[in-house]
Amino acid sequence: MFTSVRLRCAFLALICIALGSTPNQAIAVTVEVAKKCKALTDTAYPPREPGNPAAGSAKGTGRSQQEYFNKCLANGGKMDDDASKQAK
Repeated sequence: MFTSVRLRCAFLALICIALGSTPNQAIAVTVEVAKKCKALTDTAYPPREPGNPAAGSAKGTGRSQQEYFNKCLANGGKMDDDASKQAK
């Protein structure tokens, strides 16, 4: 009887350790950060023809725009000036 209780406690402790050591989940992006990053991306990569998204960007490629936007999200909406200069 005593050994089954010890075994259950040890098993419970292992489960707690395993759950506690899992990496943290990604933090959800807020609307404010996404809007700020969209505005920063639009500033860094202006459209070739205003109002026509199919015309493309005057600077950079679609992939570079996505990378810039994702980097902005990862930084919480804070981008340094060097990153926007690299887009040129």
